[in-house]
Formats: sequence, structure tokens, C-alpha cells
Amino acid sequence: MPVDRLLPTPEAYDLLELTRDLVAKELAPRAAADEAAGRFPRDVFATIGAAGLLSLPYPEEYGGGAQPYEVYLQMLEEIAAAWLTIGVGTSVHSLAAYGIAQAGTEEQRKRLLPGVLGGGQLGAYCLSEPQAGSDVAGMATRATRDGDAYVVNGVKAWISHGGEADFYLLFARTGSDRTRGISAFYLPGDAPGLSFGAPERKLGMTGSTTTQVVLDDVRIPATDRLGDEGTGMRLALAALDSGRLGIAACAVGLAQAALDVAVTYAGEREQFGQPIGDFQGLQFMLADMAAATESGRASYLYAARLRDAGRPFSRQASVAKLVCTDAAMRVTTDAVQVLGGYGYTRDFPVERYMREAKVTQIFEGTNQIQRLVIARDLLRTVP
Repeated sequence: MPVDRLLPTPEAYDLLELTRDLVAKELAPRAAADEAAGRFPRDVFATIGAAGLLSLPYPEEYGGGAQPYEVYLQMLEEIAAAWLTIGVGTSVHSLAAYGIAQAGTEEQRKRLLPGVLGGGQLGAYCLSEPQAGSDVAGMATRATRDGDAYVVNGVKAWISHGGEADFYLLFARTGSDRTRGISAFYLPGDAPGLSFGAPERKLGMTGSTTTQVVLDDVRIPATDRLGDEGTGMRLALAALDSGRLGIAACAVGLAQAALDVAVTYAGEREQFGQPIGDFQGLQFMLADMAAATESGRASYLYAARLRDAGRPFSRQASVAKLVCTDAAMRVTTDAVQVLGGYGYTRDFPVERYMREAKVTQIFEGTNQIQRLVIARDLLRTVP
């Protein structure tokens, strides 16, 4: 059932109508088949890009949609409810664009952002490494200055859109200091020396390509470094705060989709001469699923409104990511239970939702890392 959304402007309601129409016509009809086949839906990203949905939270002057984050995230939830691969991919693209918009010079913004936000390009966020996932400061990929360029060598891991992206927001070590020796770069997807590992064989989100990114003497002009040398760690963590809200919204979309299937099934399936939805035990399960979904939505919207107001929101972003993704795992698992044996088959989408939900608890910082972020922020306020 459509979510009853509270949006700040008439323009936002028009955007909601556009998004729902596009989702119904272009995403929902093909999500299951493409996921089953493991096909990367590059053409769908082109379609939503042309509709302006890849650039919603960025300024109009550079080609963005100039929407508040609370609006962007609700559109992202609508997309993810129909197809998580596209929702997460949209969030990843926004995360990749963040480095240019936030740390780029005015010249870099004018040169790069119109293409990045114009709908024809797809970005990737290149941070994690085989030995440096949650421990970002442990990265080994190195960018060595050579005249007016940097020569980059190393391997990145778990990169969404690896081999498919038109550009990468790349983080590499330019100094020896663990946290102040990392810098950020804009890297075109066709740069010489750039290659990719075989796609990971994943439990879910099989339509989303995830690979290693191998950098072998890749030359990046110094003019494509984003921000000063040594400021990459700060940029990466700031980007992740916003990215975690994107994942939170996607997780809520997934939970909402699972809840909708469960409610419909409970109203139609009969046992013992009555719809199974008439049984109190199942009613309580559906109520808990709805409460978890709506609580998650409230948590990400609160964090987004803090962000829109220019207030600190890092802890609230971690709370939202934790709450929403744990809710998605619980709600999708319960949806399978509501459908019983049918829920365990591929005739219904809830088994796919359950497989997809698991990764939301892992990427953009595991939920164990979110608990550390939350606790450390709380303890900093102790007198």
C-alpha cells in the first residue's frame, strides 16, 4: 500500500508522483527477473538519471534537484521498495558525488558536477580494501606525487558498480599518518591501469555488481585531487554519515515492501475456514512489523531534518542506519514466516527481500560499528 507521506512543499509531492509512476512502470515489472539472472540494470540507472532522481540533494546550479535530504530519502525509499539494487545504487551514486560537491574547488564543481549530476553518469565510492573494511585508516592503496599527477597503486574491495561506473570517488594514502595521511580523488572509470576483479557471488542484490578495483600505476592529475592532501579521512567519514541515511531509507523501503506482501497474503489466505489475518497471533506479528517499519522511517527522517537544518547528525545517522537495517532484517524474516512454505519459494518476493536485507546490516559500516559510533558520541557528552 502507498505510504502516506508528509512532505514540505507542493514540488515534493509532484516529485513523489513522478517517482511512483516511474517505479511502477520501469522498476517493479523487471526487478525479480533481473535479480534472478544477476543482470546489472545499467539502462534503469539511465532512466532514473534522465528523470533527475540521481541528483536530488545537490544544487541546481550544477545540475542537481536542490531537494532537502528529507525529500530525497523518501524518494529513495520509494525506489528501494520496488528494487533494492536501484535504491542502493542511487545512494552509492549520491555518495560518490558528495566528494566533489563538498571538497571540490569551484573550478572542479563547474567542470565535473554537471556530468556527474546530469543523469548520464553513474558513480562508485572507492574506500574499502581487502584488509581495511571497518578499519578505514588501515588502507594500503597509495597515491605518490609525480610532477603534476599522482601515481596510484593498490586494491579496493567490495565496490558497488565496480567495472560499471563512469567515475569513482577514490581514497588513497598520500602520507604515513594513519588518519591524516589519506587523500581523496576523482577517478574516471576508463583510466589507464584501472582493472576489476570478478563480480562477487552474493547472497542477495545479485543485480548489483560488486567487485575489487585494481589500480596499477594509475595516473590521476593533481587537479583531480579533492581537497587538500591529508583531508580524505574526514571527507570519507562525512560522506558516510549521509550515505548511512541513504541505506537506512533503502532498508525501510525493503521492509515496507515485505510488510505489504505479508498484509495482502494474510487477508487472502484461508485456513480453518477464515483468513489467517483473523488470528490474533498473526495480527500481533503484522503489528510488530508495521511498528518496526514506521519507527525506522521516523529515525531516518529525524536525522535528515537535522542535516537539512545544518546541525550535527552523525550519531543520529548511525542510529537510523542501525534501527532501519535491523528492522528490515526482522520484518523480511517475519514476512517469510507469514507466508509459510510459500514464503520460502521464489514464487513470492519475500525470500529475496530477506536475502537482500542482510547486507544492509553490513555495508556503509556494520551495525556493530554503528553501536561504537553511537556509544562514543554519547560518552563524549559526559562531564
